[in-house]
Amino acid sequence: MQPIVITVDIDAPPNDVWAILRDVERWPTWTPTVQDVTRLDPGPFVVGSRTRVRQPRMRPAVWRVTRLEEGRRFTWVSRSPGLTMEGDHAVEPRDTGCRATLSLRLSGLLAGIVGRMFGALAQRYVATEAESLRRRCEGARTGGTGTGAHV
Repeated sequence: MQPIVITVDIDAPPNDVWAILRDVERWPTWTPTVQDVTRLDPGPFVVGSRTRVRQPRMRPAVWRVTRLEEGRRFTWVSRSPGLTMEGDHAVEPRDTGCRATLSLRLSGLLAGIVGRMFGALAQRYVATEAESLRRRCEGARTGGTGTGAHV
């Protein structure tokens, strides 16, 4: 399966977008693709932090942060026998606002099978998460909740 990469321009300051993106426990409040997020480690969200994520039509997965550039990007990985999933979340400044890029890569012996079975769903989820992030961030900037109709 080819990596899924979705980029969205957001009319909000990069630091505001980063704060919302990095607060993973609140994702269920702004995107319908995440039902529940539980941090498994106390303390700040840093390299090595583990988080359990439940999504509709997917098995719960534990993700471990493998890279974190404060204010800019974090990458986390979930492993199961024969499959590694890597999710990357990046924010970069633009002339007005910022650009967020969300991506998902599968690797391992089962990546092809899982990609064929769940690739279209994963593509929709990543696209929905990017659009939901844009709505949440732009809604926060204008004083709204950013929780209008979801894609």
